[in-house]
Amino acid sequence: MAEKKFVRSTTDKMVAGVCGGLAKYFDIDVTIVRVLFVLFALAGGPGILAYIILWIVMPEEGGTSIAEDVTSGGDGE
Repeated sequence: MAEKKFVRSTTDKMVAGVCGGLAKYFDIDVTIVRVLFVLFALAGGPGILAYIILWIVMPEEGGTSIAEDVTSGGDGE
């Protein structure tokens, strides 16, 4: 069985790949995750804040997260 990784998707993304990564991790349709983020965003903004935090914290498939890149002083490679 393949190891599950909590990463942003590089193939199934519209903005940063957060929803695609979450959908792959939880093995659900990406549309459901996107709709949930929109609903949370319309309910006062926690969806937008959660998306931005996940965008910073979640590493991209085969790469590093924005937070890891900033703290290491690297250029992402």
